[in-house]
Amino acid sequence: MRLILRIIGTILLALALILIILDGTRSLGQNALVFTPLGETWRILHKQSLAALQAFIQTRFFGALLDSIVGAVLSAPGWVVLGIPGALFGWLGRSKRTRVFIKQSQI
Repeated sequence: MRLILRIIGTILLALALILIILDGTRSLGQNALVFTPLGETWRILHKQSLAALQAFIQTRFFGALLDSIVGAVLSAPGWVVLGIPGALFGWLGRSKRTRVFIKQSQI
């Protein structure tokens, strides 16, 4: 289980790194800080799946609540949305062994 968490965390952190590099290069080009929302990145990559997600949410019982939550997530920078769960999954998948420190006099 820890291996799966570490793999998922690594993939999410890699995607977050790609998105922060893209925002960094856009910021350098515009001489201002640019934070691209996840929704805009998703729209550029695959517009049909974003529309399908929004249609799916509107047909649910708690559609208004879910729409506001998903809207908040999609308006946040993509590297934040992917980086936080990636770091959390990586932390949950860490090894549980205790670290043993020895003194120099014990060598």
